[in-house]
Amino acid sequence: MSIRNNSNRLLNPEALKAMDKFKLEAAKELNVSQDYKSGYWGNMTSRECGAVGGQMVTKMIPEYQNNIANK
Repeated sequence: MSIRNNSNRLLNPEALKAMDKFKLEAAKELNVSQDYKSGYWGNMTSRECGAVGGQMVTKMIPEYQNNIANK
């Protein structure tokens, strides 16, 4: 039996609102089901949620690379 370490927590709890906003922007760009507007993602398909997460990562990587390059 393995002990599960929850690595899905944000290091900065204040970042939760910013990440939610970012998630909503990504969903809007992809024109996925409008269910996300209520804040409840339970009616979304796995494919839609995966697309939103992928879009978020696609946007985060260049931003992270720019931050590293500017240090």
